[in-house]
Amino acid sequence: MAENTNNQYVALARKYRPQTFEDLLGQDALVQTLTNAIQSNRLHHAYILTGIRGVGKTTTARLIARAINCIGPDGQGGPTIHPCGECENCRAIAEDRHIDVIELDAASKTGVDDMREILDGVRYKPVSARYKVYIIDEVHMLSKSAFNALLKTLEEPPAHVKFIFATTEIRKVPVTILSRCQRFDLERLSIETLMTLFKKVLTAEKVSFDEEAIRLVARAADGSARDGLSMLDQAIVLGNGAIMPDSVKNMLGLADRQQTFALYEKLLEGDIAATLQLLQQQYIAGATPMVILQDMIDITHLLAKVIILPDFINDASVSENDRAMCQKLSSVPIGILSKIWQMLIKGLSELQYASVQIDALEMILMRIAYSASLPTPADLLKDLKKKSLTGEAKQVPQVTLPSVDTGGVTAVVNMAEDTAHVVVDSTDDMIKLMTAKKQPLLLFDVMHKLTFKQFAHGRMHIAVDVATDKDLVARLRRFLEEETGQRWAIDIDYEPLGETLADLERDRINGDKKNISEYPLVRAILSEFNGAKIETIIRRVAEETGEEETVDFTLPEINYDNEDED
Repeated sequence: MAENTNNQYVALARKYRPQTFEDLLGQDALVQTLTNAIQSNRLHHAYILTGIRGVGKTTTARLIARAINCIGPDGQGGPTIHPCGECENCRAIAEDRHIDVIELDAASKTGVDDMREILDGVRYKPVSARYKVYIIDEVHMLSKSAFNALLKTLEEPPAHVKFIFATTEIRKVPVTILSRCQRFDLERLSIETLMTLFKKVLTAEKVSFDEEAIRLVARAADGSARDGLSMLDQAIVLGNGAIMPDSVKNMLGLADRQQTFALYEKLLEGDIAATLQLLQQQYIAGATPMVILQDMIDITHLLAKVIILPDFINDASVSENDRAMCQKLSSVPIGILSKIWQMLIKGLSELQYASVQIDALEMILMRIAYSASLPTPADLLKDLKKKSLTGEAKQVPQVTLPSVDTGGVTAVVNMAEDTAHVVVDSTDDMIKLMTAKKQPLLLFDVMHKLTFKQFAHGRMHIAVDVATDKDLVARLRRFLEEETGQRWAIDIDYEPLGETLADLERDRINGDKKNISEYPLVRAILSEFNGAKIETIIRRVAEETGEEETVDFTLPEINYDNEDED
């Protein structure tokens, strides 16, 4: 606990900074690893601690420095996971005045000269401690030259030196540094852990509080103990020594959770008038549009998670009000929630750039309320299938799709024999062979830069544009001779190209699309969605019989957010 000198107030985040590893919340894996390392005398020469702001990186670094330098009350102790807090080393490190524990801020000392100045002292043994400890905070802000200057010393430091790095941006730290350190990822603190900490602090401070109030603070802290304690400090002052939900909501600009539930319910019902009325009530009461939107995103996620994982409703992080809401709305389809989630997330960016946020939020909720009553794509397809199977289907002639050759190259290639050759009697055989042999560049050139007048086994007659690469014909001949085992005669006419194989393929696909568009179901879809079109046709042949053929239709994505679409 930080000392309160001259009767000055000490912020809660400083006053209740962990002084032992037992006080370090939510970092069990780190504590266990360090405990085993100290007990087995396997202390690493460099550690790097990473995590979000306020989870205890710098505090952990100081605790490690104390643990490895503690000498016990009698001055005879060794490294321990339970530093005594009484010896000179423990007290000096806790008060940030130990000459052998050097704590640096990389944000202000980023250059190579700063790093060289630090490293000059590495070769000297500690004055009074067991180890000389260098704690470098926000290490990712060091320059490239500073990192390079640190590399050799970090790899083979003297036995009396330990490095402890802390950073919130682990990806910005060079991998050459990371490979020389033991890495610990400090976890984001859960709402339950933060609430336990807050209750302990408020009890010690003799401040009355409401359970729901500190839950709101814990939720707003977003996993950071320092952020949570700072907000708790502010809430104590605002509430004049008592922390109540109303004062916390006013401080954080939060909407009333019950009112947000009611707004969300009206949104699902598609009641636009009631939705806007509830929104105005929360806005007048002091809730900010961005917080309301984020709260609705949180409700959407919670509701979807409870529907997918019903047991989650009994989790300690779910309040009684949240449980009641989830039980009431548990029949909402996941498809609807997914659609609402997408529109709310999209609304975040719209709200950030809106000149009047409340107006933008109203428009977002109007769009959601309008689309909430619309059927999902699955429902639309079911409805269209029903329509296509009624009398309408009898009026449409059956369409026979072009046959598909499923034999492929494998039907004429004996892969078990190295000397086997392929029989190529048509351009289709040639295209299949190039595809099987993975020759995409040659295939593209043959499809787009040649016109085939005649084609037979061992001979072809082609037309080539004068601008075509002269090497193309040679590459084609060489490929066919290697694969078929015979010489090929190629007659060439240099003239403007006629219909290429690519043109013929495009015409075939367009013909297939025209035929498929006459299917009752496809015709119903195209008429129902204005502007929809067939993009691709995927052919599948039954593996067992080789006769059945299934055609899949890929349509453009339908944007439900756009109210102008039919």
